[in-house]
Amino acid sequence: MTSGAIATISARQPSGRTDAACPPARRSSSAAWMEGVMAMFEAEGLNVPALLRDAGLDPASLHRQHARFAVDEVTLLWQLAVARAGRPTLGLNRDLAATCSRLGTVGHALSCSPDLRTGLGSLTRYMPVISDATAFSMTADPRGSWVALAYVGGSLPVPRQRVEFAMLTIFTLCQWLTRRDFNPLGVEFVHPAPVDVHLYREAFGCEVRFGAIANRMLLSKADLDTRIPTRHEALGAMHTRMLEDELDLLGQTSVSHQVCAEIARRLQQGEPRRQDVAAGLGLAERTLQRRLQEESVSYQALLDRTRSELARQYLAEPRLSLQDVADLLGFVDASNFFRACKRWFGLPPAQYRAQLSRDLETPAMLAS
Repeated sequence: MTSGAIATISARQPSGRTDAACPPARRSSSAAWMEGVMAMFEAEGLNVPALLRDAGLDPASLHRQHARFAVDEVTLLWQLAVARAGRPTLGLNRDLAATCSRLGTVGHALSCSPDLRTGLGSLTRYMPVISDATAFSMTADPRGSWVALAYVGGSLPVPRQRVEFAMLTIFTLCQWLTRRDFNPLGVEFVHPAPVDVHLYREAFGCEVRFGAIANRMLLSKADLDTRIPTRHEALGAMHTRMLEDELDLLGQTSVSHQVCAEIARRLQQGEPRRQDVAAGLGLAERTLQRRLQEESVSYQALLDRTRSELARQYLAEPRLSLQDVADLLGFVDASNFFRACKRWFGLPPAQYRAQLSRDLETPAMLAS
């Protein structure tokens, strides 16, 4: 495959200066995944061709091989759909999540895994093939493991319905892989609690908590250790090779990408030092520096890019104070965060947050 094999649909670019040595990552979702989301919208009674048209997209783009939708285009489609449906629980349906998900080769590879824990571990690496705007992670817990979703790279606030549908899809994927009916031990979302939580309990089969620190789901040790009946080592190896090619095509195998991911994991503990990031990647600091030079990018530029992407996500979340956002980005001094926002977005953080809030009103106007 060549770099021309992927047709990326351009997103609106945020205002503000960027570092020429390290341009912002062009995050996107696969057309196959978006075709499944559109199938869910249609099942929910929405006019999908009109949604695509009003978002400035060609419906035929859903069916083009290797096509991808830029992160803000995906968000705009969700915003329009939520506004036109007039239901805050759009997509919160277990059956629709199970039947409308389109995971392609990623799903096939996971189905060849020996057990659910291994399969989900593979998803942490191959999620970018589905969407490199979605970060999937697993964190150990005495009861099992938390699986979490986070979104980066966009300039528009991500509707909570998009997060909920993705989490529900992960849950139904776990049931499909194991061919077992089971429920999570708990589910948490960062957004405030809705008026009625009944549909959430019905969809996930457990208590759902809101206003949490992350969008995540707790799976038990017993469920994670469940054998996958379709496991197949040779077939899995073939799918893995295909996925590695896809990652390479998307630029996800570069040292720069690995550094950004490691920086993001460490930022909440303060600004990560280059030697610590190198150690986290199993590299000597001089080796990391040499490889970044080969990719014509500096560690400081990657740190700045990672912070700017996460800043958009955090500033779109109104429950976080500006000091909270500065802390999450590893800034010791809030004034440094203030100056960084003006450099990234052309606005101080409070004004940029207000701009994000106004962006949320656009889909409602288009829906009227």
